[in-house]
Amino acid sequence: METYLLDWANLLLRWLHVIVAIAWIGSSFYFVFLDSSLTPPEDEQLKKDGVSGELLAVHGGGF
Repeated sequence: METYLLDWANLLLRWLHVIVAIAWIGSSFYFVFLDSSLTPPEDEQLKKDGVSGELLAVHGGGF
């Protein structure tokens, strides 16, 4: 019985590892996109406040 449970635990941990790796890579690509897509702010108050860039990003796409 112990071997059976260890096999299931091994399978679950491997799949968890795959899912976490996909999420890690996806977030890395997203933050590289954000970093490269920032534009200087148009509002003078934002510039005075020290904001160096802004980006309109809508989940699932932009408009």
